[in-house]
Amino acid sequence: MSSDQPAGRPGTTGTDEAVIRFDRARKEYPDGTVAVHELDLEVREHELLVLVGASGCGKSTTLRMVNRLVEATSGRVLVEGRDVATVDPVALRRRIGYVIQDVGLFPHRTVGQNVATVPELLGWDRARTRTRVGDLLELVGLAPATYAGRYPHQLSGGERQRVGVARALAADPPVLLMDEPFGAVDPSGRRRLQQEFWRIQRELGTTVMFVTHDVDEAVRLGDRVAVFRRGGHLEQVSDAVTLLARPRTPTVAELVGTGSTVRLLSIGELTAQDVGPPRAGRAPDGASASDGMSGSDGTTGGDGGPTVALGDRLDVVLQALAAAPDGVPVTAGGAVVGHVTADALLRAVRRTVASAQPADAGPAS
Repeated sequence: MSSDQPAGRPGTTGTDEAVIRFDRARKEYPDGTVAVHELDLEVREHELLVLVGASGCGKSTTLRMVNRLVEATSGRVLVEGRDVATVDPVALRRRIGYVIQDVGLFPHRTVGQNVATVPELLGWDRARTRTRVGDLLELVGLAPATYAGRYPHQLSGGERQRVGVARALAADPPVLLMDEPFGAVDPSGRRRLQQEFWRIQRELGTTVMFVTHDVDEAVRLGDRVAVFRRGGHLEQVSDAVTLLARPRTPTVAELVGTGSTVRLLSIGELTAQDVGPPRAGRAPDGASASDGMSGSDGTTGGDGGPTVALGDRLDVVLQALAAAPDGVPVTAGGAVVGHVTADALLRAVRRTVASAQPADAGPAS
């Protein structure tokens, strides 16, 4: 599967129209604890907005105010222009997808029946529901003939998480809420799930709010990233490159830490301007690399060496250059279109940093 990012990143892949809007939304508990402090924030159409911060910063509370699992004390939360406080909570939740860390699949129902839960509640007919279940299982990489009749205890943790995503998307909701969805999966499986979900979200265009405590996950997935500090204070909202290259406050700088350059490698892309002309004798043979060093289009160099593809993330390019320091062929659609060197990679990193918005631009809403 390709690890590339959309050509328009950094920034959002949607429009400026807000699907979710927090208007001075506040959550204060009876003991005086403020979980969310007068939040003004918008989630744009088709956007994947990631909320990140330390434990107790209010990010999960913010998420749950959207589907009224937590009621705002004051202010408003609007979904598609309508104040959620005026909507029946049951009806609201049936229109909003929700994925949590422990998935919450019904153990006595098969995978197919779990995915069909909301369509059945909405009164879909059997044929429409069956078709939708099959389409979604295919979308998340689970063959319906193999998995639809299995029960949750027969699945791995990653497979259960995929079923949870399929169930949340079953009724084609305008909004998907995800609260630490991959936190219980092992690191290797988590990376695969991140890549798969990124692909699915781009394919469907669903508007997503995603909560994590992992800044690497945040910058890898998010069109924009919202950083919170304790007390539910919003510190910065920006695209991932700007967050890493131009942290606006000490809290954001501390969250990003000293590894920002490495993280920039994981979100920057290899573009045509980074690629030199092809070198003789390095045409790909179309075979997949067994060491994971192939480009995102699955090709390896004709001499058995690695290749990368246009659009691959820069950390993939770095990995390939470690195995072939003199340069790596670059492919597009299986054909070699040029080569990339270590110097070109350095220029690509600098270009990625230069694309960051000015630090004094303020957080986007």
